[in-house]
Parts: sequence; C-alpha cells; structure tokens
Amino acid sequence: MSGRWVAHLPFTAADLSAAHRFAAALARSVTFLSQVDAGETTVSAEDEQGVRHRVFCDLPLPGGPRCVRRVDHDGPCTARSPR
Repeated sequence: MSGRWVAHLPFTAADLSAAHRFAAALARSVTFLSQVDAGETTVSAEDEQGVRHRVFCDLPLPGGPRCVRRVDHDGPCTARSPR
C-alpha cells in the first residue's frame, strides 16, 4: 500500500467556479502541513466523483518547483502566488 492517501471532504457550492474558489482557499489554508500536496487539489460533483476538475496549474518549473497559480491562468507560470 502506498504512503499517499486522499481525503474526501464534501461541501456545497453554487457552481464549479465557486467550488474551485472554496477548494483553493481550503488547500492554501493547510499548506503549512508538509503532508499536503495542494497542487493536486481537484473538485467534482457529488454524483460524478470520477469526473475531477483540477484547481491549480501545478506544471513543473525549472529547478523543481511547480506552478501554484489556478488552472487556466493568464500569464506565465510561477512558483509564488500572485498578490
């Protein structure tokens, strides 16, 4: 058995965009925990859990870090969140 596990935390949201915002805020709020891989955050409709929508870009960047911006972001990828 692998060392990676996934926690499923159901919540309500008005639409996919609202679900993305909630999941992004939740993921960023726990990134201080080394066990969390926020870049792999996805959302799905409760009745379509096999259809997952990525929240973060997470593309690899030179030197090892990954892009922390939202999926489908404008502009270049970055290892730091834009302020």
